[in-house]
Amino acid sequence: MKTKTLFLFTLLTGLLILLPSGCNKKEKPPVLASISGKAGEVEIVSSKSVWESEAGNAVRTVLQAEYPFTPQKENKYRIYNVPPEGFVNVFRAHRNILYLHIADTCKPKLAISRNVWAEPQTMITVYAPDEAAAANVILTNDEKICETFEDAERERVIMNAKAFPNESLAAVVRNQFGGTPWFPSSYSMKKRTDDFVWISYETSYTTQGIFIYKFPYTGENQFTRDALVAKRNEVMKENVPGTLEGSYMITNPVIEPGYWQKSYKGRTFTEIRSLWETQNDYMGGPFISDAFLSSNGKEVIVIEGFVYAPKYDKRDYLRQLEAIIYSWH
Repeated sequence: MKTKTLFLFTLLTGLLILLPSGCNKKEKPPVLASISGKAGEVEIVSSKSVWESEAGNAVRTVLQAEYPFTPQKENKYRIYNVPPEGFVNVFRAHRNILYLHIADTCKPKLAISRNVWAEPQTMITVYAPDEAAAANVILTNDEKICETFEDAERERVIMNAKAFPNESLAAVVRNQFGGTPWFPSSYSMKKRTDDFVWISYETSYTTQGIFIYKFPYTGENQFTRDALVAKRNEVMKENVPGTLEGSYMITNPVIEPGYWQKSYKGRTFTEIRSLWETQNDYMGGPFISDAFLSSNGKEVIVIEGFVYAPKYDKRDYLRQLEAIIYSWH
């Protein structure tokens, strides 16, 4: 009897030991490579004949459209073509991929995938039976294609800022304005008053600056284009001097600013994009400005990013700032 009991105890113990490895074990997901490629770059996978067809022309029309409100013309994206037979190794790890899959059996559609061969990767696949149908899919989904890649670039910047945040700077801003963006560790405070802060990242030839300011909320008319530009000019004149005596930042008076009502991750705001310049001086560049109500509804808060980079293109610098100000939380 004792022998039988011992046998059953041993059997049950063995089963209990085996259960976690047999029933509860989860397969580990594969470790993905880090993405390759430069910011603002999209890899187009297609045959040479497709690339030179109306489908390739549609890609160039959408992705190489002019980026808005930069002093010199810049395209939305840098693009280059990789043939399917060459789409291996490092090319599969690219950050942004647009794959043109054309076959007789394909129905026209667009599909979005994440982290297929690398992380954090975004891939858009266009399925179509022929080049004309592919061009139609691309052109009718132009906004979706651009927004998908824009969101991907933005989230990468925010992810990097979260990985290496300037926590002391964020604490000061949160205490003063009730919220803060994710500041990368390389940013520092340049100026601070009761209702205005100037935060900056500067190199020998570039400046990426962020202004945050607030003023009492009195009504929705404060969110019109003209009202926001007038307030901006008032704040800049008081707080942002140029290099010469009597000079200060202003909004370009000739170009009508872009003006949108936007929503991002549950937050709504009014956005303005345009060019800034300096009264009585020769400095200038692009800026993006977002205005929204404070959490208590008593103040208008404006957070703005501006670029000064006279020797370089401005698009990628401005995209980085946009990502930071969009990360307000």
